[in-house]
Amino acid sequence: MSLIDNINKAFDHRIRLGIMSILMVNDHADFKTLKELLEVTDGNLASHTKALEKEAYIKVEKQFIGRKPNTRYSATKVGKRAFQKHIEALEKLIGK
Repeated sequence: MSLIDNINKAFDHRIRLGIMSILMVNDHADFKTLKELLEVTDGNLASHTKALEKEAYIKVEKQFIGRKPNTRYSATKVGKRAFQKHIEALEKLIGK
């Protein structure tokens, strides 16, 4: 097995890495929070959350708070496991 076998292509973009990092330490985060923390555009964030949702790494919940739509994201068990493996693979790669 090579050092890069567990490096996950789904996390190879800094925005996806950021989304997962935030969701690993918080139960959930809404769209606005992710956008502000990562300093990205709506479209950019939307495409990366869709990619992670497609892999079933994050769960998306849409709701209304008052009359405003709110989209909330959380990491799934599968997503947390995959991200943990990815981080461990990176640590091995850099020889931590």
